[in-house]
Amino acid sequence: MTSTADNKAIVGDFFETFSKGNVPGVIDRMHDDGSWWVSGAIEGMSGTYPKATLAGLLDGARALYREGALRITPTSMTAEDDRVAVEATSFATMEDGRVYANSYHFLVTIRDGKVATVREYMDTIHARETFFGS
Repeated sequence: MTSTADNKAIVGDFFETFSKGNVPGVIDRMHDDGSWWVSGAIEGMSGTYPKATLAGLLDGARALYREGALRITPTSMTAEDDRVAVEATSFATMEDGRVYANSYHFLVTIRDGKVATVREYMDTIHARETFFGS
């Protein structure tokens, strides 16, 4: 088992890799049976994405951003056992010039030095309006 400091470093590296638009790097940092869950009821966005299908979702979203990446900036992290709670903000300019800037809470579970689960909570109204129109 990794220490809480190690787990926070793993999560920090994970979001740094994500923020570069490095989808293969994100997938590589996930446990083989890892998954990412997104809150809300937004068709095409909310729900659970196993590692095997997550790359397609991330690549599809990445194509919507001018710089090819959504920057996620952790503003605080708290770790206990194998879990890291992350408060974060995001920023991206969409291809059509609109700005996507959201606030998040992520609960990340680490197993064997890799990200096992991500639970993402955000402003789903802002996400739906930005990605799918109002």
